[in-house]
Amino acid sequence: MQFKNSHLLLFSIHFLLWKIRIFFSYCSSSVRMARIRIPSTVVILFVTVQTGFLLFMFARYSSFMPQAVEKPSQVHILILSSWRSGSSFVGQLFSQHPSVFYLMEPAWHVWVTMSQNSAKVLHMAVRDLVRSVFLCDMSVFDAYMPWKRNLSDLFQWAASRALCSAPACDSFQRTDITSEMACKTLCGRYPFSKVEEACKTYSHVVIKEVRFFDLKVLYPLLTDPSLNLKIIHLVRDPRAVVKSREQSVKALARDNGIVLSTNGTKVEDSKYKVMQEVCRSHVQIYETATLKPPNFLKNRYLMIRFEDLVRDPLSEISEMYKFADLNLTPRLKSWIYNITHGQGPGKKKEAFKITSRDAVSVSQAWRSVLPFQKVKKVQEVCKGAINMLGYQLVDSEKEQRDLTLDLVLPRRQNQFSWLSFNPKH
Repeated sequence: MQFKNSHLLLFSIHFLLWKIRIFFSYCSSSVRMARIRIPSTVVILFVTVQTGFLLFMFARYSSFMPQAVEKPSQVHILILSSWRSGSSFVGQLFSQHPSVFYLMEPAWHVWVTMSQNSAKVLHMAVRDLVRSVFLCDMSVFDAYMPWKRNLSDLFQWAASRALCSAPACDSFQRTDITSEMACKTLCGRYPFSKVEEACKTYSHVVIKEVRFFDLKVLYPLLTDPSLNLKIIHLVRDPRAVVKSREQSVKALARDNGIVLSTNGTKVEDSKYKVMQEVCRSHVQIYETATLKPPNFLKNRYLMIRFEDLVRDPLSEISEMYKFADLNLTPRLKSWIYNITHGQGPGKKKEAFKITSRDAVSVSQAWRSVLPFQKVKKVQEVCKGAINMLGYQLVDSEKEQRDLTLDLVLPRRQNQFSWLSFNPKH
């Protein structure tokens, strides 16, 4: 349309100039030959009409030209990951920041309400909900919980520091580091309307989601002029993910069923079919973002490995904050150090809680806990993802148990194409 109308405008200009040249040529010729006198008012009228026509065509053309879109005032960050990959921890790194409004897995409501559908079918509903939340339009939850009255009706609401401090709740300040237990005790009865009210007062809106399996589903959000969206893609060694999932078998059964399209039937992933889909999705997302990505993805995608994060927290977090246009405060630095330098790997009942742990030990726990036969099975179904994400395969139980052997390779060392990988080999 723009190309066609630009040609129309140029044609109009040339046509006008041609007519003016003809007119004055005619006038000059007439004056010389017949000494006919053309009143000046006629000339002025002619030029005025032609100029008006030109201005009309220009205005019409301008209406087709792309207008400069004002950049949204808020920054929107989507933490894209999968279950048991450390995403709750990364979510808290953003949630505790005083400039961030954070929600943990709001699409849980979509999956619970429509659990008889597959993950692929639910992608659109999840995307629409995420977009509404980014725009601080919480009326989208009416379709999934029409009874909503309090903050506590929202899934994992207490994981959001923003919903535990003003204006959502008067018990804490924005600069406070909040705990879920204290928040649940003091803020649960505040009205649900506070979610939208609070969201609109922050410069950054951050959502953590584990229910996207295809980056292309997010293209409409990345090209939406009302959003300023960036994506942090968090991955973790699939063998460590399996070890963590075994602590949460019942909690993940419904999600497994949706991933495997079992028409609402809960599934225990004993054959690692869900893990195969999760690994496939990580490969798809990473390759789409890094191998000939569309222009609108430039500087809007960042891949982070959980293992790198726990080994050098401040460096990795600084990189994420820089990507998100945030600053690391002294209070956050202190909290991050404490939360990653606790004693031990944490208890089973704390599987979905953020507590002080020895983060490096957590990331390597699978090597001493998982039987080698399980490790072999995971490596079979996730070999492509393990190679692409930069983890080292183990060929024996001895290699698995030898903690002096580093299985986390330098980041981005290996390139891998899922299309070239056959899990049968």
